[in-house]
Amino acid sequence: MGCRSSIMEIDLSSPALAVFELERLLFTGKAILSHTDEVWPRLYIGDQHSAQNRADLSMHGITHILNAAHSKYRGTPDMYENMKITYMGIEAHDSCDFDMSVNFQAAADFIHRALSSGGKVLVHCHVGVSRSATLVLAYLMLRQHLTLVEAICAVKDNRGVIPNRGFLRQLIKLDTQLFGTHP
Repeated sequence: MGCRSSIMEIDLSSPALAVFELERLLFTGKAILSHTDEVWPRLYIGDQHSAQNRADLSMHGITHILNAAHSKYRGTPDMYENMKITYMGIEAHDSCDFDMSVNFQAAADFIHRALSSGGKVLVHCHVGVSRSATLVLAYLMLRQHLTLVEAICAVKDNRGVIPNRGFLRQLIKLDTQLFGTHP
């Protein structure tokens, strides 16, 4: 299923069917072959390994890190001391029942401020496919004015992502709030 035809085919007004269709679209994305991938100009999605690899962070010129799997045990900002990296941590669980939508605006604002100032942002979680991808998709919708399907199309060819079904439902709700009901 290509992105051009998908934009016309997916009806987000039926959430149950839409989740299935969005998953089909996501499964046509790139296989995960690296720890981090640029999915939008100067915006990267990665895994825990990419966030801890100081050499890779420097090589990519990362100036901002958004950790969607923040906890007091993993990914604390002190690991970036002396690197001139601005850090934001969100304690999120990769669970269909977790309300990630409460973080959409703050995450989008953090990413937007970083990119607007010429920075490079790594958004990561443990594996780099669900929590981090959800926040990047929300950013693309809130700040780049892409529909959910357009945002998925922008990301999936650069990194294989698959937000869990609960996160997909929350993104569908955001899409409806931003763009109204779909035909």
